[in-house]
Amino acid sequence: MKRLFYFILLLVGVSTIHSCKDLLDEDGNPLNDVNTNTGLNGPRALYREITDSDTLATYYYNGLQLSKVITDGASVTDIAWSGDKVSKIDFKGFLDLDGDGDLDEDSIVYTQLFTYGNAGKLEKISENRSFYKRAPGTPPGPFTLYKKAKTLYDLKYTATTAKLDSIIMRNGPDTSGTPFAYTDYSKTKYEYVGDNVSRVIRHYGPMAGSVFSPPVTKYAYGYSNYDARINPFTLIPFAYKVSRVLNTEINDVESWILSPNSPKRLSITDLTLPIPTPVIFSTDYNYDPQTYMTKGFDINYIYKPL
Repeated sequence: MKRLFYFILLLVGVSTIHSCKDLLDEDGNPLNDVNTNTGLNGPRALYREITDSDTLATYYYNGLQLSKVITDGASVTDIAWSGDKVSKIDFKGFLDLDGDGDLDEDSIVYTQLFTYGNAGKLEKISENRSFYKRAPGTPPGPFTLYKKAKTLYDLKYTATTAKLDSIIMRNGPDTSGTPFAYTDYSKTKYEYVGDNVSRVIRHYGPMAGSVFSPPVTKYAYGYSNYDARINPFTLIPFAYKVSRVLNTEINDVESWILSPNSPKRLSITDLTLPIPTPVIFSTDYNYDPQTYMTKGFDINYIYKPL
């Protein structure tokens, strides 16, 4: 977990200069250069997150609904809907689970099912995840399944504000011929200033039966100096944003995407003793004339008209 923490610092702290040229969307329509001041008029969708050397994410739509996201050029997330709510997410690709800054060589496949309460709030996410390892050799052999896991997320909301209050995760190995049991847990707490997430604390620990043992790992993420402009992720469904934050432990640092605005200051603290001084990063943002954020923390956000 210490290596994970220091990779998060590297991930957030890397600073490079990016320039973006005119691009086309998947239909061949021109997209406005994010470094100009033209912007878009009328309804829009988030289309890409890019740097000068990489496309981090490309978003595809079926009408007004997000239907597919391609990340890192090789990983595909398919989003299914039931009416106006995300009902299922299927992921196939590669993740950085060990926090070393590189995508793991193992292939990951997971399916998440979303359950909503009477008020229409997302209440549960159940996940089945499979891990595939490529057989050694030259050339490498095919991917073969080597382990599976099940995870359940319970989402709670504050009664007075209806904001996301906490997420409890339970996880365990899914081994053929062995009764399933959850063996690990995490508890995530969300704090707010206004409508924006200001602090996230996540504890990890083992569990046996329904009993949570004391946590062995604790991290805190702070977000402050929010702007009053429009966060690009307000255009993305809440269920997908939560899925993105949860798909690796590293991604907790992205919890600001749940906010309507964008923070100019971010802090990360390892809360295990001895507690170090928080490491702080800051950014300035660029915006288009419609006040949508177009660049921050060295990532450019590209939009397309709907």
